[in-house]
Amino acid sequence: MRAVDIIIKKREKQELSRQEIEYFIQGFTRGDIPDYQAAAWAMAVVLNSMSLQEITDLTLAMAFSGEVLDLSEIAPQAVDKHSTGGVGDKTTLVVEPIVAACGLPVAKMSGRGLGFSGGTLDKLESIPGYRVNLTTQQFIDQLRRIGLVLSGQTADLAPADGKLYALRDVTGTVQSIPLIASSIMSKKIAAGAQAIVLDVKIGRGAFMSTLEAGRVLAETMTLIARMTDRKAVALLADMNQPLGQTVGNALEVREALETLQGGGPPDFLEHCLVVAGHMLSLAGKAEDPEAGKRMAQKALASGSAWGRFRDLVQAQGGDLATVDDVEKLPKARIVETTGAPKNAFIAEIDARIVGETAVLLGAGRAKKDDPIDHAVGIVVHHKVAEKVEKGQSLFSVHANQRQLLEEAQQQLLAAYQWSDEPVEERPLFYDVIG
Repeated sequence: MRAVDIIIKKREKQELSRQEIEYFIQGFTRGDIPDYQAAAWAMAVVLNSMSLQEITDLTLAMAFSGEVLDLSEIAPQAVDKHSTGGVGDKTTLVVEPIVAACGLPVAKMSGRGLGFSGGTLDKLESIPGYRVNLTTQQFIDQLRRIGLVLSGQTADLAPADGKLYALRDVTGTVQSIPLIASSIMSKKIAAGAQAIVLDVKIGRGAFMSTLEAGRVLAETMTLIARMTDRKAVALLADMNQPLGQTVGNALEVREALETLQGGGPPDFLEHCLVVAGHMLSLAGKAEDPEAGKRMAQKALASGSAWGRFRDLVQAQGGDLATVDDVEKLPKARIVETTGAPKNAFIAEIDARIVGETAVLLGAGRAKKDDPIDHAVGIVVHHKVAEKVEKGQSLFSVHANQRQLLEEAQQQLLAAYQWSDEPVEERPLFYDVIG
């Protein structure tokens, strides 16, 4: 078997066998197949797609390229969630403690932000001392001890995916549903998940810009789960405007903490409750998602979810004083609020522009090795469909450089569209698949 023959076969739109996919992934992981051949193969997949069987075989080949966790002794029905990324999406910080507070152990490996989409690990590092780089053994030990762990992906899990993604990122081959779906699902399988809730973001502030593309990705991932004897449900969620009010690492942590303590923006709170309800239902803790949502509401109201978050931070070395007093989180030197330019209804807040503006301020990365400024970001005071008066607070920019603040203000004003007539609120979710 030769790598070049596998590349040619996919170039000619033929279906690869499981043995060919395993040969290629194993060879690439070991370094026997060079980057240029892997890039050619990935481009052939982008152009010619893959069958569901090929995608499933690719998912398993990447999952089993390293260690695969067995969490059955700790969590008989290990449940996980994955968001495909969005602007202001700090859902994991609230959902995981809620689910753990309902008696369901949760072990999650999250990632960092790239481009306009923020990363959970970057947000958590706003908390001084919080360790995101746990070893596999530390990951398992903490799950056994407190039933909740939230860290980065270890090098032992799905190494083929990490290596392939880095290559795709610089070869124009990120946007491919077979490659996206297999990347996501391989990590979940490697991390021991048996039940997976997929939060598929759709719109201007997401990688899936259309409902059609998001639906295809969601259906593909739920079918992979079925073919690998796992359970999955996918929620198609709106990402045309930011989720919640804050965009930026410490600001988003603050909003998550407020939500865990009974506050938080209504749209963000509802999103978290729906996701948590599906996780509890899928894992058999609740009879259906609505019953799961009611359990989640009780966990918030009782304070038990907040307590579980404190347990998580303490277990991973984070400073509890910062968690208990959000004023101790990193703060920007300059905070300025911009007023609405007219009396009107907000018709649109372009999430992509807001996310890109956060990157401009330093809250995200244009390149993988860019440093992060945890203090900077944006607070959106009003959402789509709300009526504002001229001069009323529209958004606040938290910055550490005056020039960047002024650039950010101009960019953000361009993110808004206005209407003299009432407009409909944007839906939180479009559909549920699986």
